[in-house]
Order: sequence, then C-alpha cells, then structure tokens
Amino acid sequence: MVKENRSSNSCVRQGRDVSQITRCRDSIDQISPNIETLATRLSLAGNEVRLKILLLLQSEERLCVCDLTEILGMTVPAVSQHLKKMKEGGLLTTYREGSTIYQQLSLDAIDLLEALLPLVAEEVV
Repeated sequence: MVKENRSSNSCVRQGRDVSQITRCRDSIDQISPNIETLATRLSLAGNEVRLKILLLLQSEERLCVCDLTEILGMTVPAVSQHLKKMKEGGLLTTYREGSTIYQQLSLDAIDLLEALLPLVAEEVV
C-alpha cells in the first residue's frame, strides 16, 4: 500500500497515467497566457453593470458616458469608473467626435460577447 504524501503534488493512486498528466500539464502551460487574459476579461464582463454596458455597446455600436448614465440611471463618476476598468482590460476603445468622447467595443470584446451572448439570450427567453 502506498502512503499518501501530502507535501507532494503527485497522484498516489495505482495505475495513474503519467503520460496523460504530462500531456495535460504541457497543454495548460502552453495556453496559460491566453487563459489569464480570458479570465481577466471574463471577470470584467462578470460585473452586472459592465456586462450591461458591453451589451449596450454591442447593439448601439457607440455611446458616450452621458448616454450610459441616463440609460443605466447612474452617476457620471460611477459609469466612468466602469468604463476605465474595461478600457484598461482591453474591452473598450474610445474616439473623439468634436467635444464628445464615444466608447465602443474592442475586437476582443466583440469576440467575447459573440461567445457569451447565446448564454445571455437563453436566460432572457
């Protein structure tokens, strides 16, 4: 009988598949940077207000902070904080038209929403 070594990260069951464990570990190591990026973006989109903003921008293509404050019934500073986090996380881009700064989805956000939207739509229906 094999004693369990709690300080080890090795499986102690008999017949473990070492090649499977190695293959899976190598696979995860290869995609780790992508997983980290996706996890960050999902955590940003996981906030209810930010998800609403992303969905609004997906349907409207562009909105300014004032539009969003009226739609969401929030203050400009509160909406601005959410926009700042999403911009820093790579989900939004901005552009200026005259004195108005518009928010729009980045290509990464569009891809993320295309993957998530069917899940949101299922819940709504």
